[in-house]
This record gives sequence, C-alpha cells and structure tokens, in this order.
Amino acid sequence: MSVFRHIDWITVLIYLILVIAGVFSIYAASYDFDNASLFDGGEFSGKQIRWIGLSMALVVVILLFDAHIFESYAIPIYVGILLIMLVTIFVAPDIKGSRSWLVFGPVSFQPAEFGKFATALALAKLFNSYNFKLNASKKNYALALAIIFVPILLIIAQRETGSALAYMALFFVLYREGMSGMILLAALCAVTFFVLAVKYTDTLFLGLPLGEAMVFILIMLLMVAILAIYCKHLTAAGNVLIWFVSTGLIVGILEICGVHIPGLYYFIPVILIACGYCAFLSLRIKNSRLLMTIFAAIAAVTFLFSVNYAFNNVLMPHQQQRIKVTLGISDDPLGAGYNVNQSKIAIGSGGFAGKGFLNGTQTKLKYVPEQHTDFIYCTIGEEQGFIGSSAVILLFLILILRVIHIAERQPTAFGRVYGYCVASYFLFHLAINIGMVIGLCPVIGIPLPFFSYGGSSLWSFTILLFILVRIDAARKEHHSFR
Repeated sequence: MSVFRHIDWITVLIYLILVIAGVFSIYAASYDFDNASLFDGGEFSGKQIRWIGLSMALVVVILLFDAHIFESYAIPIYVGILLIMLVTIFVAPDIKGSRSWLVFGPVSFQPAEFGKFATALALAKLFNSYNFKLNASKKNYALALAIIFVPILLIIAQRETGSALAYMALFFVLYREGMSGMILLAALCAVTFFVLAVKYTDTLFLGLPLGEAMVFILIMLLMVAILAIYCKHLTAAGNVLIWFVSTGLIVGILEICGVHIPGLYYFIPVILIACGYCAFLSLRIKNSRLLMTIFAAIAAVTFLFSVNYAFNNVLMPHQQQRIKVTLGISDDPLGAGYNVNQSKIAIGSGGFAGKGFLNGTQTKLKYVPEQHTDFIYCTIGEEQGFIGSSAVILLFLILILRVIHIAERQPTAFGRVYGYCVASYFLFHLAINIGMVIGLCPVIGIPLPFFSYGGSSLWSFTILLFILVRIDAARKEHHSFR
C-alpha cells in the first residue's frame, strides 16, 4: 500500500533500535543466573516481547487508518479517555497508595499513559480550528490550558503525581505556538524559588531563613531584568537597581554597627516601594508593560510565602523525604535515598566501557529496586558504561530532533502541534527519568520510553509516535497524487 512507501523510515528504524535495546536491557536487569531464555514468557523480557508484538500490530492498524480520522475523532477520543480516567479514580485498586491502574484479570493498564496521545490530539485539533491563534484572546488560552489541566487534575485525584507532571511538558508546545516566554520564565523562577526556600532553611540571614532571603534578592533582580528587557525602560531599571543596592548597603552598614533590622521589615517595604514607583511611572508615561513588573513581584512574593505550607501540608511525607534527599537536606541511604544511591553505585561501577552484557554485579544481585522499570537506565550504565549510556541518550535526542523536523514540515497546524506534543513528551520523560536515576531529580515514577518494562508505557509511546508517522505519510501521499 502507498502508506508504507511514504512513511518516515528513519523514525521507524530509531524506534525499532530503541525497542530492541529495551528488551535486552530488561532481560539484563531481571536476569538471575538460572539461564532463563530471553523469550521465556514467564520472565519480564518474554512478557515485554509479547507487548512489543502487540505494539507491532497496533502500528500496522494505525498506519492503515486514514490520517484524517485522527483529527476528525480527536475530541471523542479525548473525552473517552477522560471518562476512563475518571472511572479509574473510583474502581482502581489501591497499589502503593495510588489508584491509577485498571485491572482485568491478569491484564492491567494505566489510563493516564493513554491520556497522553489523547491530550495531544485534542490540543492539535484546537490549534487547527478555523482562524485559531493562541494570543488572539484569553478564551483561546483558557481552552488550551483546560485541555492540558483536566487530565492533570484527574491523575492527581488518582494520586499519581509523576504521570501528571508529564503533561506539563505540553507548555513547550504552547511556547512554540506563540505563548509568551514570560510564562516559561515564571515556571523556571517557581522551581528555583522552591528549591532555594526548601533547601536553605537552617541558616539565618537578617532573621530570615537564608533560602527566603536569597529568593527576595532574586525577586529584586527579576524586577530589574523585566524593566530592562521586557519593558525596555533602562532608566526605570537603573533607578530601581540603585534603590535596591543603596537600601541594601544601608541595612548592611546598620547590621555591622549592631542595629538589627528584621529581614521582612527590609525586603517587603523596599519591594513595595519599587512597585509603587513602577505604578506611578506606568500612569505617567502610559506604558502598561510596566505593570508586569508589579504583577511579577507580587506573584513571586506570594509564591514564596506559600512554599513552606505547600511542602509541609500538600506533599505527602514520602514525597517530602524524596525531595529532601535529592536536595541534600537529609541523608536516608536505607530509606528514601536507597534506590538512587544504589543506582549511582551501579552506574559508576560501569566505568567508561561497562562490565559487559549480563556481567553487572549491582543489578544481578538486585541491589537496585525497580531496576527493570523506572531504574532501567542504571542497568545500561553498569553493563554498557559511559559509551552505552551516552549512546542511549544520543538515540533519544536523534529521535526527538527527527520528530521536531517532521512537525515543522507539516502543512497544517494539526500535524505541527501534534508533532511538538510528541517531542515534548519524549524530552520530558528522557530528562526526568535519567535525572531521577542519577540523583538530579526526585524519584517520581517516570518510565524511560521503550526501555522501562510495561505494556501501558510501551503502547502509549508507540501510539504517540506512529500517529505522527501516519500523519506525515499522508502529507507525502498528498504530494504524490498532485
């Protein structure tokens, strides 16, 4: 059939390499010296091969569909998956504190994984609506955000935070389609402020935890940067900077002289006065952009005051402990930090070239829990070393760049937006999973696509990728008929 002549075989080849490498990695991670066959149906590798066989059938079915079906039925697919996710909250069994898996006899699957491609289709459908522009109205922003956040809220209700975070990757798609870079800056600032406020709590500075004082200083610098770069008002930026520096010097001198001024009595009034100056200037020269400085400052201070409450009252105790271990606040080598410590030992022991296939000691002796699922990368690091683990990252980066290339050559917004959704999901999973395994991110249960054991994850990413391949093949079919 013509579709098989027009599919992007480079993408298919990379997919096959990753899937095959994943099977061997799962086999290595679960190998227990009893000479079990790679194809043994009772072993994880044998089960994964079965899932791969079913995935190949899925691929053929997807490629045989008319590409326009995905756009035509995007909203029904999205609504249907949302309903399944809603039902999951009430009927799923409690597994390790989460209600996110539907179980039908020997078969279980995670609806949140399939929600990824459904959300991508719905978002692409929205952007392909007649005359739709993200920045045209607040309603358009609201619609796009609703499509992203409804599944997030349902997944949080299932108490599956890691899967919910994966949907946040779609903000990169909104940025590609015209979302202000200020929103991404706000997200970056939120993460930075949270880390500083949580990590540096024991040391005091001007009567405040050092972390909070550092955030206040960053808020001041942020105000100056917004005035200079976003508002393009260098005079205002210079005046505000002089105000912050001069008041800071005065407080420092008074502190040296023995006159102590509580941090809140310094930072809050100084920032409020700077906001008042920006408001006055905005009214005088009729520049509404200056108001962004005020909004950013107030939002940042409000967020700072909410960090401790959110950390202590919203996050669960095991989540708090994982974050503390990741940030180096506490050391729990036999508890929350056990997985990561053992994973880093395994990866480090692999050295440059690795110990060789099936020769890893840390993984063979089962020192790393969940090493065939979320921590599969440590098996690669131990047995294949720096060379093998770098090769895996390189393959994923090639796949992501290929997906972006496919997205950019699509003639419609539907294909382009869907392609960027796929790339965003892959990039997020790659960065968070590997960051988690090497201790740069908290352990939040994010699988490595095509490598981590599990049918739901494999099917989800296969469907995601091959819907894009089918959409791209339709573009080529259209050109061949012209």
